[in-house]
Amino acid sequence: MIDAPVRTRSPFAAAPVTLVATILFGALMAVSTRYGYHRDELYFRLLGAQPATGYFDTPPLTPMVAKLSIALFGDNVVALRVVPALAVAGTVVLLALVCRELGGTHGAQVLAAVAVAVSSITLIAGHLLLTLTLDLPLWAAAILFMCKAIGVDDTGDDRWWLAFGATVGVATYNRQLIALLVLGIAVGILIAGPRSVLASKWLWFGAMLALVLALPNLLYQSTHDWPQAQMAEALDLDDGDENRIMFGPLQFGLLGFGSVLAIAGLVSLWRRRTFRFFVLAYPVACGVTVYSGGRADYVAGFLLALCAAGSVPVAGWMTTVTRRTVVVLGLVATAVVSVPLGLPVLPVSAFDDLPIGELNETAPESVGWERFAEQIGDVASTIPTADRVHAVVLAENYGQAGAVDRWSEQFDLPPVYSGHNELWWRAMPDEHITAVIMATDSPRAQRLFRTCERHATVDDGVGSWNEEQGKPILLCSGPVRTWAELWPELRHYS
Repeated sequence: MIDAPVRTRSPFAAAPVTLVATILFGALMAVSTRYGYHRDELYFRLLGAQPATGYFDTPPLTPMVAKLSIALFGDNVVALRVVPALAVAGTVVLLALVCRELGGTHGAQVLAAVAVAVSSITLIAGHLLLTLTLDLPLWAAAILFMCKAIGVDDTGDDRWWLAFGATVGVATYNRQLIALLVLGIAVGILIAGPRSVLASKWLWFGAMLALVLALPNLLYQSTHDWPQAQMAEALDLDDGDENRIMFGPLQFGLLGFGSVLAIAGLVSLWRRRTFRFFVLAYPVACGVTVYSGGRADYVAGFLLALCAAGSVPVAGWMTTVTRRTVVVLGLVATAVVSVPLGLPVLPVSAFDDLPIGELNETAPESVGWERFAEQIGDVASTIPTADRVHAVVLAENYGQAGAVDRWSEQFDLPPVYSGHNELWWRAMPDEHITAVIMATDSPRAQRLFRTCERHATVDDGVGSWNEEQGKPILLCSGPVRTWAELWPELRHYS
């Protein structure tokens, strides 16, 4: 039986936790060159080249990080992966501090750090520049400040609500999913308490600070017809049913042995009247996510925090060699599975024999993009020089657009346009454009031109499961109407 959690706060286990975070950072950087850009990284690189206060399908923070990374480290794939590695290393430290705030001993803090570091969700987010990547440290910081504000047995310093509010406000510039945390906490406190926190002026100062910081982002949304709501609806239509079916199983897959700690965290926090609200906050966030058709990783911040909370009682339970062995074996087993699943340590040919692409969709989408751009260039080279000024690449999605933009100079590619997400809003081809190169198997797109000839087939040369694989590369000419008339038909969100 797991013992009751220790209620006194131990000193921070700085040396071992920092060592875990450092090893994680080093391992992530060691594999940062493998496979290649992920389609989202190419997209954020493209968006970041033209900074804006907001984009139709994403707030500005991640594209800005892409731009700054390139400015600091160069226009290469490693540059985009320094911040992700730092972000998850910081997340490990922050969650160990959460464990400490909840009464975790040195051993509990180290357990939390290791469990978080070897989880699939941490490795995936730390390897690639995704919106999820920055969510993890922002959520962890917000939860840490919340714990400091409330404290064990109502002994906290409620001035920390200012830091909580500031973090929430900043997090809205990455994804509005931080609202799940705020909503869950609010509902949990109203139902289970401690309602005394509602009387704190610092809580409301923090709420106002969050609102002020988030206001420009909210203004962008309100003046652009709430694009994030439109994107949520489109994502629900595309993948909502599958996301609902896989929501529960994927949460266990994202944490591995950490899911055992998370369950222990739920039980432990429920036994504490002060933090019982957080146990209710989690299902509230899950319910909203499932209802809207969102993915399991939308509540990853909750999962990792519960993992940190559960490390407190589990560390107290590890009083014998046998019990410690069970925990160590659980962590080792998680690493054995999550490392090849979340990191590019296996050859690409392994995709054909192992279900890596099915379990981690980011892996196959990190292969073949330079080859894709090269093939587009091969088709472009068949266009007579005099006619090149009348030709563009019409990308079917933002991954294609990002690849063409990334290697445009190397392969002498025409300008790229796309009707996908934010790119539809950016620009449409000029009316003098009479020829387009498209990689698509959509008959609808082909009907927009008088002639379409197949010049090649997308093939990355290694047979990966990238969703572009096998698409025909077409050279089409003669738009059937003006571009101003065609452009609305090319808009699509996904």
